[in-house]
Amino acid sequence: MKKKVIFDCDPGHDDALALMLAVHHLDVLGVSTIGGNCSLEHVTKNALKIMELTGHPEIPVYAGHSCPMVAPLVTAPEFHGPDGLGGVDLPAPKIQAQKMHAVDFIVETARQFGRADDDRLTVIATGPLTNIAAAINRAPDIVEHIKEISLMGGSVSFGNWTPAAEFNIFVDPEAAYRVFNSGIHIKMSGLNLTRQWPIGDAEIERVRKIGTRAADKAADMLAFFVDSSAKAENFREGLLHDPCAVAWLIKPELVKSVSMHITVELKGEFTRGMTVCDSRHLRTPKPEVDYAREPRLGRQPGGREANAEAGMELDGEGCMDLLCETIGEII
Repeated sequence: MKKKVIFDCDPGHDDALALMLAVHHLDVLGVSTIGGNCSLEHVTKNALKIMELTGHPEIPVYAGHSCPMVAPLVTAPEFHGPDGLGGVDLPAPKIQAQKMHAVDFIVETARQFGRADDDRLTVIATGPLTNIAAAINRAPDIVEHIKEISLMGGSVSFGNWTPAAEFNIFVDPEAAYRVFNSGIHIKMSGLNLTRQWPIGDAEIERVRKIGTRAADKAADMLAFFVDSSAKAENFREGLLHDPCAVAWLIKPELVKSVSMHITVELKGEFTRGMTVCDSRHLRTPKPEVDYAREPRLGRQPGGREANAEAGMELDGEGCMDLLCETIGEII
């Protein structure tokens, strides 16, 4: 049976490709949107367009919060264009977003699931974590009904929006802090992982050669993303961040991870939004090292139990194969 998921996102070119993967391989119960890469109005419209492009207009889309908990919204038009899907010509969607708020949808859906591992919900998050944090704050009991959150955000090692912070976490660090400390198991696809899936002209051409309408639009997305990265970072290579969080659920063998305690810095002058990853228990640089208790201390060095899996090694070629195979099967 397909894993049942809610997909919370802010499309965004890489969110759009992640959605293509998710709706084809997972049972997506609904898509919730959050202001992030672009305004809430644009990302919601983009989610509707992608549902139609993938042939799944029946999957409902729910608009969520337009801004973070305590700060103004920060967007990324230099990477995604003013409407979030720059360079991609998709018709105005025929379907409309649901009237229910995304937070209500998350709460009501989670409560339909049980508390046993085999009967709990999975959440995918590829944008700021405002909707999910708001749902947990409104209904703390849903923590027992959510098995895991596979998210793109943070980093074990470095940031991109600031030297210390990755964009999704930086936009709403208070929400991220709430989610990481909620008790829900986190699968973190951070920058240290997603930078192992680079795309350039060869990958764009590979997708375009698939020859379908979906492939042509996906190639347009990749081309704009690569061009934007070249302009913004003076480096002609894009990185497929968000699809990593979905690929990990579809084919877990594509990701090597280690367990560790992760929280979010809220107060640092230069480090606000940083994911603070306690990796002191790792004995070698190899990610296959198991999470290990320190026998003489009876606990993980650093004193706190692991609350997350941090992705460390990615099979980028395998991920690209998965994406191309999926796009080729979209009618």
